[in-house]
Amino acid sequence: MFNTALTLICNPAKPSLNDAVVGDMAAWLKRFVTAGPERLTLAEGVAVDFLFHTDRDLPATQMAALKSFEKYGVDIAVHDRALRRRKLLIADMDSTIIQQECIDELAEFAGKRAEISAITERAMRGELDFEAALRERVAMLKGLPESVLAETFEKRITLTPGAQTLVKTLNARGAVTALVSGGFTYFTGRVAEKAGFQINQANELIVEGGKLTGKVREPILGRAAKQEALERIARDNAIDLADTMAVGDGANDLSMLARSGHGVAFHAKPAVAEAAQVQINHGDLTALLYLQGIPKTEFVA
Repeated sequence: MFNTALTLICNPAKPSLNDAVVGDMAAWLKRFVTAGPERLTLAEGVAVDFLFHTDRDLPATQMAALKSFEKYGVDIAVHDRALRRRKLLIADMDSTIIQQECIDELAEFAGKRAEISAITERAMRGELDFEAALRERVAMLKGLPESVLAETFEKRITLTPGAQTLVKTLNARGAVTALVSGGFTYFTGRVAEKAGFQINQANELIVEGGKLTGKVREPILGRAAKQEALERIARDNAIDLADTMAVGDGANDLSMLARSGHGVAFHAKPAVAEAAQVQINHGDLTALLYLQGIPKTEFVA
């Protein structure tokens, strides 16, 4: 019985897993395996699994594969086959499940996009304290009419490719899906509904008299709160942390990614990508299904 799987994934908008790339990987793997590899196509030209038996360290094997195949522009993950299928997905929202940072979009209405976006970038890189940076940015939104929240969501917020397919497929397979954000409840509630998440959690913007007060309700939910949410939701649903998957892109996701059974950095900031178990730099969010060995034929649209 094969104990390990290596998954190759590329951008589904530009399928590049041709016979040459796949053949090179098969040949490369033969140097490290004691049985296999057996090739399984998860999506033609987009995702391929190699199943094999090895006694090698899996992170070291993954690192070696990434280095050897960097020129192909593909994502590579090496897994213990026994732990592939996850019972809980917990996901960051901004720049992960959606393609934008909501607070940066709100900043446009205040005429402070450049200033606020710069702080957001530094906070997501881990260069600033998340809670202090959020208070500073929200203060700059003071006086904006509450109506900008709806206008931002309706006109500026878009789901990341693969988001709905990821969540709906896992829901159909009986998994628990949770959207946990350092952003705002106004957006997480609507994004969760649109994508299909069962649970959502975020910070609350304070509104009085139809205007933003420039304050967020305390305590602010940051890095620690995301880890706590993972642990609480897993516990409430009798799910072992080894059976969980977390995905995010920013520094406030680091604890959540580290604590989960499978932490995935999605098009992430450098420090996050370096720390995570798996990096997805080329694929869309359906990559998280391929990581679990789920073929495209079993996706729920």
